Parts: sequence; C-alpha cells; structure tokens
Amino acid sequence: MEDAELKEYLSSSGAFLEGHFLLSSGLHSPNYVQCAQALKNPAWAEKMGAALAAGWKGPRPDLILSPAMGGLFIGHEVARAFGVDFIFTERENNIMTLRRGFSLKKGSRLIIVEDVFTTGKSTLETAAVVSSFGAETIGAMSVINRMGGKTLPFPSSSLLKLDLTAYQPADCPLCKAGVPVVKPGSRKFP
Repeated sequence: MEDAELKEYLSSSGAFLEGHFLLSSGLHSPNYVQCAQALKNPAWAEKMGAALAAGWKGPRPDLILSPAMGGLFIGHEVARAFGVDFIFTERENNIMTLRRGFSLKKGSRLIIVEDVFTTGKSTLETAAVVSSFGAETIGAMSVINRMGGKTLPFPSSSLLKLDLTAYQPADCPLCKAGVPVVKPGSRKFP
C-alpha cells in the first residue's frame, strides 16, 4: 500500500481532523487521526490489515492482540490476514486487562495491533498483560505512527508515519488563542 494512496483515503474518509485536540498522552495537537472513520469501510479495513500482515518480517504470530477500542477493527483484519485468532484487552478500573473469558497460553507469541501509535502507552500496557501470562510480544503494528521517532522495545511497523505537531498544555498556542479543546480518543484520564 502506497503512502499517497493511504493518505488520500484517510483524508476522503474523514479520518484526518483539524482543530484543538487533547491527546491521550495529555499533549495538545491541532491535528488528530480518527482511524475509526477510515476503518468503518470493511473493504479498506481488510486492505489495511492485509498490508500490515504482508509487511511483517518477523516470526509468524500465534495470536493477534489489540487494546480496545482503537485497535479492534484493524487487529481483527490483521488476524484474518495471518489466519490466526484475535482477542483484545480492555481497561478495567483504568488498568489494562483481559476480560470476556480471554486468556493467553504460556509461551505463545503475539503481535499487538493498534490503529495509531502516539506515545506507545496502550501498546506497552498490553505487552505487560502478555508478559503476565508468560506469553511473548514479538512485535507491534499500527495503521498510523505519530510517535515522532520514539521506538517500542520490540519490532514494530506502521503503514504510515506522520509527524504531527503536539504541545505541552502550558505551551499550547490554541489554548492561548481560546480555541476550545476536544478529547476525541477512548482513553479516560484519571
């Protein structure tokens, strides 16, 4: 999948947003990628999942795991492309955990799949759940990587890297201009 093709689709699907956003990291940004808008199209979700799986250079996973909410659709499509099962973590009392009868086999190898990497927090919390079961995170994937050069402690790949502006709240020019802030993500703040 070519960057230009994906950027065009993300734009036409309404996934690229401009305004004043509170990111799950606590940072503020004039840009946000709402991948749910892009993943609402099943054909494109399947295409993106297949592209992520096709680009994987590591060992074959036993399972695909995604943190809810953002990773649900793309994780499912990556699992379909690999021909393996898919499960997800959720926050319970603000702690990432497996629920709904999901568990991991000791020694199993998993890839964590997200819609967007921003700080890597959800990915790392999900990897901690994997470790707690004696399983192994062999990598992580996302549609969008906006980590700005930061890396995860295991191999990772993304369909598209975006360098989007982010500000500390005290330095945010949008706050200083009185532009109302919107929190579009699914993570709750303490």
